[in-house]
Amino acid sequence: MQARSERTRHRLVRAGAGTFDRNGYARSTLLQIAGAAGMTKGALYFHFGSKDAVADAVQDQGRAMLRDFVQELWERGVPPVQALIDLTHWLARSLHEDPVIRASFRITNECAGRKPPVADFHQEWITEVLRLAGPAREAGDVVDRGAGEGPQTLLSAAVCGIVTLAGTGMPFPELRRRVGALWQFLLPALVPPGDVGRYRTDAPSVRGALARAA
Repeated sequence: MQARSERTRHRLVRAGAGTFDRNGYARSTLLQIAGAAGMTKGALYFHFGSKDAVADAVQDQGRAMLRDFVQELWERGVPPVQALIDLTHWLARSLHEDPVIRASFRITNECAGRKPPVADFHQEWITEVLRLAGPAREAGDVVDRGAGEGPQTLLSAAVCGIVTLAGTGMPFPELRRRVGALWQFLLPALVPPGDVGRYRTDAPSVRGALARAA
């Protein structure tokens, strides 16, 4: 029974993500979400008491996806700078393929100032970028030019830029090419001159969760 309930909840979260992604937060209704999941509104209310609760659950799933991907990078021993590159490629792929990630950003953008406050999915990404950039800097893999938080700010801005480009409807092959070109430009400014060749700037092609960025 519990497993069935979890499957139903997951189905509703995916339906909510698709609805928020298509219609935006304000124009989405619980009836639309229930219909997208092939359920009644009453069945939805058994799991979620409000549209806000569905929106929070969508962002919770988006955060879990992000954290799982970063955790796999750590477990695979991917160097932090390469992990940052792979993370941006995963973001580009996910924005193209997965309504949960697209909806999570859209909910954050459209619900700024909501009471109670909505989870900030942009901040979640910035946090993960900082988790990777910090060790890279401590290890000397990122050049310290006395710029303070400059590298982290640059990387966080790059993430926001990828989200913006994806939102224009840019075809995925072009978006993927742009992300690779971005890193070809950024790497010489971020890493020691002799280290640029250590890193792959295009998308990884390994199997498993990392394949989401391929």
